[in-house]
Amino acid sequence: MGIPKGRRRIVVTVAALLVAGLAAVTVYRVLAPAEVVTEARGVRPGTVVPETGPIGRFSTAPLVVDGRLRVYATTRQLWADVPVDDRQRNTPYWSYRRWPAQLSGVVAGGTTVVGRWSDGQLVALDAETGRVAWRADAPPARAGYTGRRTGAATVWAPEGLHTATTPDGRTVVVVVGPDRIQGTDLTTGRRLWRVDVAADCRTDVGTTAAGRLATLDRCAGGPAVEFRDVTTGAVTQRWTPPGAGSELSVTPTGCATAHSSCTALQVAEPGAAGTARADGGRGWLLGTGDPVAAPGLDRAGTVLAGETGVGVSAEGVVTGRSALTGDELWRRADLGPGTRVVAAQPGRVHLLTGEKDLVTLDPASGAERSRFRFTVGRDGTGWTPGLSWAADGYLALERLRTPVDGSAGDQRYYAMAEPVVLAAF
Repeated sequence: MGIPKGRRRIVVTVAALLVAGLAAVTVYRVLAPAEVVTEARGVRPGTVVPETGPIGRFSTAPLVVDGRLRVYATTRQLWADVPVDDRQRNTPYWSYRRWPAQLSGVVAGGTTVVGRWSDGQLVALDAETGRVAWRADAPPARAGYTGRRTGAATVWAPEGLHTATTPDGRTVVVVVGPDRIQGTDLTTGRRLWRVDVAADCRTDVGTTAAGRLATLDRCAGGPAVEFRDVTTGAVTQRWTPPGAGSELSVTPTGCATAHSSCTALQVAEPGAAGTARADGGRGWLLGTGDPVAAPGLDRAGTVLAGETGVGVSAEGVVTGRSALTGDELWRRADLGPGTRVVAAQPGRVHLLTGEKDLVTLDPASGAERSRFRFTVGRDGTGWTPGLSWAADGYLALERLRTPVDGSAGDQRYYAMAEPVVLAAF
């Protein structure tokens, strides 16, 4: 005998509900918000003193933290490997993954690594263990992950995410959102201040060595650079460069990682008939008061290294000038055409020649500190430098396909499968 018709309908309905329930559980497990922490195991990494020259090439951009480990970022993961001078990327020493939020920026201070996520969360990790040190709410970023294949923009120059030092020596994580700005204590995760601002009329610039946040404000009238105290969030100054028109762009220089602790600005103003000025605008030194004119930074492409503005002419002549006076301090004509400044850090300025030699100079004297071919294996020299990072005796650089096409996919944009080279000095 078969199952009665009415009972058969009940059985079919129950079976359909069970299938739907199992599907819902599966979807929830796959798509539900999640956090996966893989803590470090084994011996704490020691300090490394690498040999001068290229260390290795990588598919993702490393950020050296505490001189002991390398930190990397992808869309939903932040992780580290050791040792810092290994020629290749290794199995993660620790790893932190979130879903479905995306990683929009990373900053580090001491042994704390802070990730900013697209849902507005700040998550701080202990760099030695990978454990979560603290979590805090923060203004959401304008976008999620924007680091392309290497993650360089996320770990070297995240938009709207900086560190700054207060007069009493505390480190503050400064987060700039479309309509809100916040300061958070790096050590504890305690929110120090939060201010609401008019939406979408400010451009993030960076923090200064004097403990201020700089933004370009277009909210009312002509553009002005607005400075805020990173201890309180209060506006301490609004400054408009002399002769500024209705259009203005501001670029920080002399900065640490993530456009932090910057010591100068380069302000570009429109030239005749709205064209850009050929000299790149004007340079200004930053302190606690009004910015001070810095003629040594007026030329386009000049980088501030210490108290010296270092720039390269079209013919490849490298010149060091006093940032404050513009007086020439030294000149080198031996590096050849195609030379460009790619990075600077305290006591060092790094230049890449047309032949892809990486030359490190003392910015105060122009004396050569090191020189080597910036290639690994048989990669060749037919590429163009992209984003770069330099700190604590290390330098890393992206290699892009020539000619550079920023709108192209990653396979065309990058020069090779492992486009990032890490070197030591």
